[in-house]
Amino acid sequence: MHNATIRSLATGLAARTFSSVELTRHFISRINGLNKKYNCFITLDPEASLKQAEAADRMRSAGKGQPLTGIPIAQKDIFCARGWLTTCGSKMLSSFTSPYDAHVVEQLNAAGAVTLGKTNMDEFAMGSSSETSHYGPVRNPWDVDTVPGGSSGGSAAAVAARLAPGAIGTDTGGSIRQPAALSGICGLKPTYGVVSRYGMIAFASSLDQGGPLARSAEDLALLLNVMAGFDPRDSTSLDREREDYTRELGKPLKGLKIGLPEEFFAAGAAPGVVKAVEAAVGEFRKLGCETVEVSLPNMKLSVPVYYVLAPAEASSNLARYDGVRYGYRAPDYADVLDLYKKSRAQGFGQEVKRRILIGTYVLSHGYYDAYYIQAQRVRRLIAREFAEVFKRCDVIMGPTSPT
Repeated sequence: MHNATIRSLATGLAARTFSSVELTRHFISRINGLNKKYNCFITLDPEASLKQAEAADRMRSAGKGQPLTGIPIAQKDIFCARGWLTTCGSKMLSSFTSPYDAHVVEQLNAAGAVTLGKTNMDEFAMGSSSETSHYGPVRNPWDVDTVPGGSSGGSAAAVAARLAPGAIGTDTGGSIRQPAALSGICGLKPTYGVVSRYGMIAFASSLDQGGPLARSAEDLALLLNVMAGFDPRDSTSLDREREDYTRELGKPLKGLKIGLPEEFFAAGAAPGVVKAVEAAVGEFRKLGCETVEVSLPNMKLSVPVYYVLAPAEASSNLARYDGVRYGYRAPDYADVLDLYKKSRAQGFGQEVKRRILIGTYVLSHGYYDAYYIQAQRVRRLIAREFAEVFKRCDVIMGPTSPT
């Protein structure tokens, strides 16, 4: 069962070839046997998972089954889930049990999906390797001496290791796409606003977006069908008619125009990576796609822009963790200022501290205009370049990660 896609598992559940309880027990057994090796999961609650599976079986028996009803799904430990430990991979939240569900979790619960567990991640989603977690690094199932990518590395590794048929993650600067690529699975960062950020612990609010990870594009579409939707509790949520993201699957690709930015294949991309992408381009040409040479000259500025804007927003968002209201509190302190200092110094890891310091610096008086405002302007230039390129092609193809 663990080698099946979400679509085929849904077919099996609908035909009553097996039950959700049997399926959930199968994945729990695999996690118990392999999680120490890969360190994919932070929190498991088999009793809660099996109760959801029993409820899903009742839903299907009553004729109320949906594609995800009874399917076990792993959740990145950045999504709040009622009654579940929700740590964001940090000592700061190592004792925080969420009193409510994120919008995405609500949607999955309503569809009858089973919460399999909460997956490991870079602390507060800050990293590209899933090595900055308070709970230790995640291992790539294909080679445990390598990283699975980050920050949604636990979710990606869980799917790659066949410990879960699908998972949810978040992407701020590549944190779904990159671990999906490094772990040999599929991942999608949806358009900003398609998936509500309510209950998704914030890193950089103008960039964070929830999305699915699975083994096929079809499975991603099935997950996104449930995850997407307007939520009035998120001021950036898009209010538009629901879409069926499976609607284009299986249609011919003849005539599709693929843009190939010269910057994506320039110096810096590893030869093996370039070779793999060129092989993929060749397959798409065989399927009738056309390729168009395009240019995105300001792409070289995207990383420095990210490292101004994301830490700036993180500096503001993480100010709430002060040892007073919830989260880690230093055991010994002299006064409230000492409490703030010690709780944050002891509760945050090194990468989080670095980004808070950078963000506080670029937002400070005298540097705000020179760094933050300038980065916002360049961000707009990059967006305009993409808009112009999309007048010439339907999609853009290139390496997810250069190395």
